[in-house]
Amino acid sequence: MWFPRLPSDRVLRVRPLARPDESPFALTLRAKNTERIYCLNAAAERQGLRRGMSFADARAFCPDLLSQPARPDLDARFLATLRRWATRYCPWVGYEGEDGLVLDVTGSTHLWGGEAEMLADMQARARRAGLTLRLGLGETRGAAWAFAHFGDGQAGLTALPVAALRLEDRMVTALERLGLRTIGDLSAAARAPLARRFGPELLLRLDQAMGDIPEPTMPESEPPRFAVRMSLPEPIGLAEDVMGITARLLAPLCDKLKAQEMGARRLTLTLRRVDQGSPEVELRLAAPMRDPHRILPLFTRGVGEVDAGFGIDQIRLEATQVEPLPVQQIGSRHIGAAAQAPDRLNDLITRIGTRIGLEQIQRFLPADSHIPERAFTMAAAAFSTPDSAWALPGPRPLRQFPPEPIASHGAGHGAGHGAGHGAGQGAEPPARFRWRRMTLSTGRAVGPERIAPEWWLPDENWRSGLRDYWRIETREGRRLWLYYTPQNPGWFVQGEFA
Repeated sequence: MWFPRLPSDRVLRVRPLARPDESPFALTLRAKNTERIYCLNAAAERQGLRRGMSFADARAFCPDLLSQPARPDLDARFLATLRRWATRYCPWVGYEGEDGLVLDVTGSTHLWGGEAEMLADMQARARRAGLTLRLGLGETRGAAWAFAHFGDGQAGLTALPVAALRLEDRMVTALERLGLRTIGDLSAAARAPLARRFGPELLLRLDQAMGDIPEPTMPESEPPRFAVRMSLPEPIGLAEDVMGITARLLAPLCDKLKAQEMGARRLTLTLRRVDQGSPEVELRLAAPMRDPHRILPLFTRGVGEVDAGFGIDQIRLEATQVEPLPVQQIGSRHIGAAAQAPDRLNDLITRIGTRIGLEQIQRFLPADSHIPERAFTMAAAAFSTPDSAWALPGPRPLRQFPPEPIASHGAGHGAGHGAGHGAGQGAEPPARFRWRRMTLSTGRAVGPERIAPEWWLPDENWRSGLRDYWRIETREGRRLWLYYTPQNPGWFVQGEFA
């Protein structure tokens, strides 16, 4: 099964054009600083456009060309959906490149009334889905690929060009220069000279197409599904009963997760009521988890808010989002106790996150910048790991806020100030100043620490240039973080120490 216009068909079947058969449409993809045609529909091909040509040239040939950026990731997902659909014809379905599927229909054609009837059903269903499909049926995988891309198989495999053997373009060109244009010509030629000149790949592809060397079809394995359910003989309605059933479902679910070395990040508990209603309780975990004793209490709040109606007769539990969670060896008792500390923190984050959302619980992480307000970032605690690599050039206040100007009432006294951390000495802190309607007196000053702006980042707050930071201990008990701007003389408070 070859879908020659898979990317464009995927887009057009979701957002059809006003005239899909007449309006030229193309998908573009940027390659080597040039926007090129990635895929196009039949109307665009009739205008003389082709894959790989630059988008500028395509617009010159076809001014009314409609375009859209290509999404190869969505194309791959769509092909995976088609692979699951193709399993209705046979269980052995695998991928053939980025736009094709290969099916081993041995023993399955009689279920559809024969080979012709099965192919007709494939074409009809693809046409209704808005997909361009070309089919090839052969005794071997190579022959089926050749018939799908270069012919319908009426004239036989030997009449097809050598490009039908899945060879590289340069090899096809070299064979045609030697007069070997069809597979029949290649089969009749001496094998030893071909092997010496073109290597073993040429003869391998030829033997695979002819059936002399087997080429099995390897079906894609279905990803494991982590879901369990239980149907009840009598409806239940108490929260305690629902929690009891949930505990019985968690045990086999966690066993499945452990067998695959996976941990659940999101769990969905579906409660089917006798009135056909299906309320859901979603639990988002702060870390991958597969311990049923830790997960069960986290469902208490959500289950307590469910309206059981006239009763619940089926409960289904599914891990809708999983992450790798390798098995870890636990050593001594002290190591085990240390390992439980992050688990307790994750459980606390999960409990709070069920009320206000996991994204609302954030932690501070270090950032590579010497600018005080850029030296840290905030990230969701559930989706980040703590980092202890805080490398600060000097003491930083516990509280930082936007710079606030002060009104000075006296010249700097220089009492007790320490050595500077940066080059050059600026003005000394004022002996008395007013800040936030408070008159403060400088008792001890340590500094300056000179910090230069990061010129490669536009920041309006640092347009004034250099800053000389001082740690000020006032006689009134406030410990402030002041800085002075030499280019535009002025004093500001940016933080307060504990």
